[in-house]
Amino acid sequence: MPAPPPTRHLRRRELRETVRLSWPLAGANLLQMLTYAVDVIFIARLGEQELAASALTVALFGLVLWALSGMTGAVAPVIAAELGARAPALRPVRRSVRMALWLSLAIGVVGMGLCLLLDPIMRITGQSLAIRELANTYNGLLIFSLVPMLANNVLRSFVAALGRPVLAMVITALGIGVNALANYAFIFGRLGAPELGLQGAAAATILTGVATLAAYVLAIRLDKLLHRYRVFGRWWAPDWARLRTIAAIGTPIALTITAEAGIFGAAAFLMGNIGASQLAAHTVALQIASLAFQVPFGVGQAATIRVGYFYGAGDRAGIGRAGWSAIAIGTAFMALTAILMIAMPRYLLAIYVDPWDPANAVLTGFALQYLVIAAAFQLFDGVQAVTAGALRGLQDTRVPMWIAAFSYWVPGIGTAMVLGFATPLAGTGIWIGLAIGLTVAALLLGQRWARRDRLGLTAAPAS
Repeated sequence: MPAPPPTRHLRRRELRETVRLSWPLAGANLLQMLTYAVDVIFIARLGEQELAASALTVALFGLVLWALSGMTGAVAPVIAAELGARAPALRPVRRSVRMALWLSLAIGVVGMGLCLLLDPIMRITGQSLAIRELANTYNGLLIFSLVPMLANNVLRSFVAALGRPVLAMVITALGIGVNALANYAFIFGRLGAPELGLQGAAAATILTGVATLAAYVLAIRLDKLLHRYRVFGRWWAPDWARLRTIAAIGTPIALTITAEAGIFGAAAFLMGNIGASQLAAHTVALQIASLAFQVPFGVGQAATIRVGYFYGAGDRAGIGRAGWSAIAIGTAFMALTAILMIAMPRYLLAIYVDPWDPANAVLTGFALQYLVIAAAFQLFDGVQAVTAGALRGLQDTRVPMWIAAFSYWVPGIGTAMVLGFATPLAGTGIWIGLAIGLTVAALLLGQRWARRDRLGLTAAPAS
């Protein structure tokens, strides 16, 4: 039997490598969602007011954390390019990780200040005094988990770029256990711990962040490949040029995340003006879509690393194979989830509510409508997430930021407002607006990726 053509062999190899890198990162993303679910399960036992206060707090804290994680995560394409250019690149990688850790400390402090805006935001939005007091108490302690979480994100990027993504998944899984045990102990005063109520949940988050950071440090010390980089050596020595590079790549990523998260937050407020049942249905349907999104998000993270390797090596053909392989994998998975949303929507809703309970009939009816639209935009959501990741591998983040801001907030939220309030479509119209925003983003980002050579994006970085 003749040997397969070299290009076909290379494509198959790239698909295997992308899958090998993607599944642990996607698994870690899904496990991270489970960590947040554990918090909700324990806090819900305290009562409705505590749960509402925590939801308001996490709405702001989560946005700040997600955006700043995008900034510190910019170390991944930098490391990947350094490895592609001159592996093992011990000194450049070590300096990149060190400066990313410095950055996580600096922006973590800034992020803590941003989170303290929670009280004026709650006052402006008319939250009750009791809810505000609980939320401020929770938030005042929770913000101290921000710096260790950002440092964890840097080390996660490092181990993934060095081919150890399973470590990230295992450490995230261990963090779930620590979080559950700490919530049980500090919220209810078990296992000899003080009973702190809602503050106990914040203490559990801090403890989980610190324990996860310790686990990364230990894993890096014990792994021979990772330890040779000595990323914790000479931690006081600056490399200002490298710090500026990471910040320059990462700032547009943070703003892109803010724009994307903002459109879904705005959609929730729009839906709340239509009706409580529509808002509840929107929340459930969006949770299902978010759960599915974690996989292409992980594929996008893998694309950043794989494209970054070839970008550093100056291999334009390799860049194309890595990016298109990741886009194909992400699209295939989202096609599967779209089919599931159409074929068995009630079983998906059953993850969060009982769709066969007559008491949930109105909520279920609206949620089923929204899931049909979610199925339609699954493909585009996956494409835009993975394509953005591939472009980040080329250290191209500024123009994608403007593409995202335009797509989400002009055709996206604009269509949602028109169809939601000027037509009988109401909540369905808002979801159509979300779908249009994601579709436009996917098309524009896809066009930029397809034209990467003509735009000069694949030129090898300066050494």
